[in-house]
Amino acid sequence: MKSICDVKTYVKPKFFCISIKKMILPACFCLFTIGLVIFSKNNLAASKSGLSLWANHVVPSLLPFFMATELLSHTNVIFVLGRVLNSIMMPVFRVPGCGAYALLMGIISGYPIGAKIVTQFRENKLCTKAEAERLLAFTNNSGPLFIIGTVGISLFGNHLIGLLLFITHILSCFTVGFLFRFWKAKEKNSASSSSTSTSESVSFSNLGTVLSQSIFSAVKSVIMIGGFVVLFSVILSILADTNFLSLGNKLLSPILELFGIYDGRFSTALFSGIIELTNGVQQMSMITCRAISVNIILCAFLLGFGGFSILLQVYSITSKTDISIKAYFIGKLLQGIFAAIYTFFFITWFPIFNLNL
Repeated sequence: MKSICDVKTYVKPKFFCISIKKMILPACFCLFTIGLVIFSKNNLAASKSGLSLWANHVVPSLLPFFMATELLSHTNVIFVLGRVLNSIMMPVFRVPGCGAYALLMGIISGYPIGAKIVTQFRENKLCTKAEAERLLAFTNNSGPLFIIGTVGISLFGNHLIGLLLFITHILSCFTVGFLFRFWKAKEKNSASSSSTSTSESVSFSNLGTVLSQSIFSAVKSVIMIGGFVVLFSVILSILADTNFLSLGNKLLSPILELFGIYDGRFSTALFSGIIELTNGVQQMSMITCRAISVNIILCAFLLGFGGFSILLQVYSITSKTDISIKAYFIGKLLQGIFAAIYTFFFITWFPIFNLNL
């Protein structure tokens, strides 16, 4: 009888925990659906705003780059670049030379091109699982078009701010890449120079097929991103209507107060940016403050981290492989912290970047 009782007391808590775990996501989806109905007026406006942001900014800037990366994946450019730069990328970052292609395209084109390229590398067996996770941690970045053009010139009205944010963004990216050379350091590296692609090589005989495949894949990726933009625009609207943004303000305020930031508007904008990057950066730029360096430093963190919206975009891209999203999350968090630190030092040491009134 004792052993039977012991078994019963062991099984019940385990079954209860599993039930709660299974109900978390369905409960969240139900609450989201209820929020859509209750706050339908504001959600409609947020959805339109998200669609406008996607159509006017995301599609023109990302679609050509998605097409270009798809077309280049059918050539030997990646392999040539890998052989040339392997002597640099391997000692510094412990990744194959082809990683330079992911890093370069990730910097030029912005989120989430870097993640898409690294996923292609892993699918084509151009790198090991550990190397793919190292690459993912620092090659998926915000591009100059968004940082300098949108954030610097459009939002802050100053190209120097955009230039400063871009410089510190790249410096923090390289810093994270160097630190992640120690990620799973015991695992063996790949022989990238001998890797071969499983993609169909482009020629005049199959040019039409390769073009149509590349365009279809690029459009599919851009539509997926558009869905995330609209989804998180609506989520932010619901959070604002239910006062959860003010709850985020209360959670982040004590942390910001440690750095001498007592204005609650900063914590609200920071919380919004942690959820969705573009909305958070826009709110941060609209805060009037004599010490504008606070706005810039917090924007640097948000640009480095990227927000949970981009995190889920990356996860949706990498989920078809064995790449762990944990490495990406840690890497982006570190990049946000380093970007904020570098921005603080630049503002302190170089008077040209000190725009405080």
